[in-house]
Amino acid sequence: MYQINIHQAKTQLSKLVEEAARGEEIIIAKAGKPIARLVPLEKTERKLRIPGGMKGQIWIADNFDEPMSEEELALWYDSPIFPGDE
Repeated sequence: MYQINIHQAKTQLSKLVEEAARGEEIIIAKAGKPIARLVPLEKTERKLRIPGGMKGQIWIADNFDEPMSEEELALWYDSPIFPGDE
């Protein structure tokens, strides 16, 4: 861990970010007083996705892919997008 003046930090930002990514902690100071800390982000572990995780929790009707009736098609195409705004 080390301290750097804000003016120097502005001119060396790319280098400082690389150092922080490698695990270095950098204190940024203004007029010698610490005002900010540049630290690496914590690595987050990704959860392993397992197929079938929702098994038994989702239901799909047997006829979900059958064509719509004329009445349903009329409702689908001729109804207003926002009911009440006719």
